[in-house]
Amino acid sequence: MDTTWTLLGLAGAVALLLWGVHMVQTGIQRAYGPDLRRLLGTALSRRVAAFLAGLGVTAVLQSSTATGLMVTGFAAGGAVALVPALAVMLGANVGTTLIVQVLSFDVAAVAPALILIGVLLFRRAGATRTRDLGRVSIGLGLMLMALHQLVGTITPFEDTVSLRLVLGAITTQPVLDVLVAAALTWAAHSSVAVVLLVMSLASKGVVPPDAAFALVLGANLGSAINPVLEGAAGDDPVARRLPVGNLLNRLLGCVVALALLDRLGVLMVRLDPDPARAVADFHTLFNLVLAAAFLPVLGPFAALLRKLLPARVEAADPSRPRYLDPAAAENPAIALAAASREALRMADALEAMLGGAGEVLGATDRKRIGEVRRLDDVLDRLNRAIRAYLSELDPEALSEADHRRLNEILVFTTNLEAAGDVIDRDVMGHLAKRLKRGLPTPQAEREEARRLLERLAATARAAAAVFMTEDARAARLLVAEKEAFRELEAAATTAHFASLRARATQGTGAGTGVGTGGGTGTGTGAGAGAGAKTGDDAVEGSALHLDLLREFKRLNSHLVAAAAYPVLEGQGELLSSRLRAEP
Repeated sequence: MDTTWTLLGLAGAVALLLWGVHMVQTGIQRAYGPDLRRLLGTALSRRVAAFLAGLGVTAVLQSSTATGLMVTGFAAGGAVALVPALAVMLGANVGTTLIVQVLSFDVAAVAPALILIGVLLFRRAGATRTRDLGRVSIGLGLMLMALHQLVGTITPFEDTVSLRLVLGAITTQPVLDVLVAAALTWAAHSSVAVVLLVMSLASKGVVPPDAAFALVLGANLGSAINPVLEGAAGDDPVARRLPVGNLLNRLLGCVVALALLDRLGVLMVRLDPDPARAVADFHTLFNLVLAAAFLPVLGPFAALLRKLLPARVEAADPSRPRYLDPAAAENPAIALAAASREALRMADALEAMLGGAGEVLGATDRKRIGEVRRLDDVLDRLNRAIRAYLSELDPEALSEADHRRLNEILVFTTNLEAAGDVIDRDVMGHLAKRLKRGLPTPQAEREEARRLLERLAATARAAAAVFMTEDARAARLLVAEKEAFRELEAAATTAHFASLRARATQGTGAGTGVGTGGGTGTGTGAGAGAGAKTGDDAVEGSALHLDLLREFKRLNSHLVAAAAYPVLEGQGELLSSRLRAEP
């Protein structure tokens, strides 16, 4: 029974340690995720700067996986070359060792104070970032408590014969140690937690130094396995180069370190007799040596990766999502950025539809109408993919700003999809109707429609810019376009009915002239009939043109609602109703 309770205590302490690490990571990501991403993106010009940026960002995030997701997105999109991306990962591997260095000292006494400060910040602060920092403080306190509990649980059993026999069977095989630690790290998704666990076991002498160092190697290897096995880079060979490269350099480092483990073990113990400190130092030294060895040869190493994973040549499918990385869903800031980037592809597709509609004006080939309508399928599929991707995000992991951005993305994509439906069903429907009935499009109407379509394409580009920048001045200019289209439609309606009245007046005059003419009645009647038919065609064509202008106004309304209204509403510059308040 005592053994059962002991195992439960160990499992609980490990679970508490994992949860503490998770709280620190999520708190930092929510508080500073976008800022860290921008910092990382601006430091990817040179390999040394990229290495230092990766080290700094990961030291704050305490997750090389999160850093890897950021830089993988840059590399997959072609925003950064493979060499600086690999340098970032070398820095990230060093960055994860820093918190292990801090926790290798006896700082368990500050755990209650950290938890108290964290709870006060989380419960009493109104600012979202302050609450997130409270979460970080609570997580650090839980990690210290878990380490203290691990040591306390192990201490009474460190001399137990059965425990020594079980651990002895494992720790005498360094390769087995590496595999066991790699599997634990893959399952826990945290090399920090596994190294801290090994450090606790080594501090009580449960695990000998050589075995502890082998377990540390396995933890380093396991953290590189996660992105490769779990599809952090998707199925694109180009995007897989970075995680595969990170795994290869760690695997090579583990092989070399295992071969020299006997000598390294003696050296580390001589440098620091404290077993816990020796484990932390070995962890840091391994990653520093690995970075120093690979930084100078990243060029040839990147060339090898490009040869092993060549770019796949395939027909581009515009309706296939490119940036919706499933693994990024664990980091809301990265996932929302990916969804925003995918939403811009919808804006590009809508702009292509507007350009195609302009080419259809006055054309006689119905195939072109079908080509424009097929672009609406691209919008529909991308919209469904973005909505499904966003629905998989954990609402509890989203900050208030994240929820706002998520709603902005949904509003943007929904309105773009609705605008595509207007072009597909209504604009193309009107043009197809005119083509089917053989109604000619007057040059003036054709030029006006083409100008308006070009104006709508410019509005679509402006809407995409407002969606990304959230600039209130640009949003107000976008709203002004709605007023302009409303005035255009009103002017066209007035002109259409003025034309109807003029034709009605001309028709009455023509009827009187035919009744009084005797000998020329037949000729005049035929001319009047032809003129009546031409007039009817002109009236019907004018009505279709008016309907077309109404659809253009609807299109413009969707574009304004897609980007301008959410920005202005968020800044308190949008009225809730256009109705005048009752007295």
